[in-house]
This record gives sequence, C-alpha cells and structure tokens, in this order.
Amino acid sequence: MKAAVYRSKQRFEVTDIPAPEAGPGQVVIKINSSAICGTDVHAFMYDMPQPGAVLGHEFAGVIAAVGDGVTRWKVGDRVVGGGGDFPLGKEPPTRAHPRYNYRTMGFADTRTRGYAEYTVLEEWAPSPIPDAVPDDAASLTEPCAVAVHAVRRSALRLGGTVGVIGAGPIGLLVIQAARAAGASKVIVAEPAPGRAEAARALGAAAVIDPFEQNTVERMVELTGGLGPDVVFDCAGIKTTLHQAFEGVRRAGEVVLVAVPWEEMPLRPVEWMTREIDFRASWGSDPEDWRISLDLMAEGKISASAMMSDTSFISLDEIQETFEGLMKPTTQLQTVIRI
Repeated sequence: MKAAVYRSKQRFEVTDIPAPEAGPGQVVIKINSSAICGTDVHAFMYDMPQPGAVLGHEFAGVIAAVGDGVTRWKVGDRVVGGGGDFPLGKEPPTRAHPRYNYRTMGFADTRTRGYAEYTVLEEWAPSPIPDAVPDDAASLTEPCAVAVHAVRRSALRLGGTVGVIGAGPIGLLVIQAARAAGASKVIVAEPAPGRAEAARALGAAAVIDPFEQNTVERMVELTGGLGPDVVFDCAGIKTTLHQAFEGVRRAGEVVLVAVPWEEMPLRPVEWMTREIDFRASWGSDPEDWRISLDLMAEGKISASAMMSDTSFISLDEIQETFEGLMKPTTQLQTVIRI
C-alpha cells in the first residue's frame, strides 16, 4: 500500500509498504480522508518523528477487515480513527503519565497511522460516523474534539462573552463550539482575510485585524469596557498569550489551546491584579469525540465550511504541502484524499 513515510530532516518519502493485517480484536481501516494537523507540522519543522513513522491522526474511512473476536464492527462501517473508550490500562500517556512532556515524549510512536491507504486499530478505538457527516468533514473530528474539550474545560457559561485569538482550523472550531455552548458573543482576532471571513461566516460577532487595530483595546471596547469572560489562545505565537491575559475581564479565564514550541514572554504586572485564572487544554477525551460528531450531525458545527477546493491534496503532494505549512499561511484546512 502507499504511505508517506517520515525519513528524517523534514523529509517524507511516499512509497509502498506492507498493508497491515487485523490481529485478534483489531480492525483494518481503509482511509479515505486524512486531515493535516498543526502538531504534525510542528513535528516536521523540529524533526521530531522517529524515522520510519507514518504520521496522521485525523482521519476517516471504512472498516476493510476485522480480526478474530471482533463483534462491534463489520466490513463497510464508516469510522473515524479515535474516540473509543480506553480499556483499563490502555489510557494514553498524555492522561496516564504523571509527568508527561509532549516535546520529549510525543513522537515515540512508529506505527502506521493516517498518512497511508490503510491502518490498523484495536476494536475499541474507532468511533462510528453519523450518516449526516461526510468523510471529509469527519476527518476533522479529532481537531473538533480538541475545540470541544477546550470549551468544556473552560469557565464559559450560558450568555458569556468569548475572545478567540487565531482563526486557523482550531480557532474556527472553538468559535463554533463556544456558540454551541451558549456564548452570547464571540470576538476573534485574525489578520488573514480568508480566515477572518470564515470566522464571520461561522458566527463571530466581530473580527479584529491585529495589524490594523489593537487587539486588547478592541476586545475590551466590544465588551463594554470589561473584556471577554474567557479568551482562548488558538494561535500560540510570541505575543498572543500576553494579549489574552491583557484582554480578559477581571476574574476571567485564559485558555491556551495552541501548542507553542517557543518561549512566550509575559509581563504579569500588567494583568495579575485582575486575578485571572489560567487553564491549559490538551487533546480530548472520548466523550469529546462523541459530542463533536453529534454537533456536526446536527449542523451546529460545520467542518465543511472550513474547506474549499484548494483544501484537498493527494498523498503525493505531502512533502511540498508540509514545507508550505511551515510558513505563515492563510489556508483554512488541508485534507489528504487517499
């Protein structure tokens, strides 16, 4: 089967490797759509994956084969590659390890995942795709679950105001998840015109261009001089976390959703008298996947609206695509059709 194998030093090789077989209690998934995640781009930038690894954890497809003892699935069932309830003792290290460090521990896995024609999972791992959700949209279930998890972990209450810094794929999903959770107003900071337009279309009450306006001043102005109740940093670049702390209201909350790999300078004296709470949000739990699929099926979150004709590439284009994503981009979402 064809797969994009990471070799080293920012280099993929699209080549043929043996197709996986289903062992007892396992299923083989024929992958139809695999979205490119920002964490994989960061791993590529910093040469973090193990040589020989096949990355990709945002994918949708169909069950192609089942192993002995599998009763939950049959061939042809539509699934996404995660969201199942972890059996006791099978929890991921991000949840089970008491001192997990993503930078040093996050890319030890060399199993074949989503940037390939087929992958194999334990029977408990996939989740069924509702009929109302197409495959391309379903491939964004994992990032949608990340957004849902961040909103569910936050202090957002019905009628609360929200700030979102960065309207990339995660930011656009946070906008929608916050509105689904009852936010009365979502204010977004995003300089890229295409992403700003998408933010408005997906429910942002106002979009600030940080190159043209002061993000903090404008967020405060748009919330009656108070600042949003919760600010989600979905950009994670040098200045954004400090902007989130400066912009949030007194006794409000800042939630870091982005995964910054560089140091982010803060000047706490400018905002700590407001007694702000801070929360980091990482990944998602199985319940977040189920909620995400339900919200997409009900039309309360639109993954399809985050895609355009330029969103889709073939597996053969993965090297040039990752090289392009290392630089600032206005792309909404990139999906590999396999």
